[in-house]
Amino acid sequence: MSDAPEIDTELADLPPELRWREWMRRIEAVLFASAAPVAREDLARVVGQGASVDLLVADLAADLEGRAFELVQVAGGWLFRTRPAYAPAIRAVANVGDQLLDLSEFDVAVLAAVAYHQPITRDGLKDIFGKDISRDLIGRLHARGLIGTGPRSPRRGAPYTFVTTEQFLVAFGLESLRDLPDREQLLDAGGVGEAPQVDFG
Repeated sequence: MSDAPEIDTELADLPPELRWREWMRRIEAVLFASAAPVAREDLARVVGQGASVDLLVADLAADLEGRAFELVQVAGGWLFRTRPAYAPAIRAVANVGDQLLDLSEFDVAVLAAVAYHQPITRDGLKDIFGKDISRDLIGRLHARGLIGTGPRSPRRGAPYTFVTTEQFLVAFGLESLRDLPDREQLLDAGGVGEAPQVDFG
């Protein structure tokens, strides 16, 4: 049983237009307070039975046109994000040091390889890049929450595998891995090589 307080979701005492506006503001408040994407099912808990979360979110997004932040759909939910045009102003004044990804081109290439070939081992990454991927790099990407430990074969001594995380989706503005650029185009451009399949047998 949840400790969450009971709230009147139906708002039957309000006229329809004010009810809709209140549902929008509830969604706005939940998204504003959340550090992670909020799923449709969770947003539905603060609005009435007959309310469409998708329509409420669309109205809220339209309401935010011209503002410094926007509503984005990532990692299976929604969150607020500052519009890219305001990044220089934020960096000039705000203390956002630990929020900056500050990834090198090689870091991004390793993340792309993990995303396209997951679950993948360090040896699989070595096959793609033609060199060892340092434990330090893997550790940094793991510490930032961009990759996690994937499935591992049950046999003794089997290598660890790596997979991308929800934070990876959020950081790159993806709703799911299906939103990654077309792999064939990246292969043609030399961006993501082939990796051997991981054997879980």
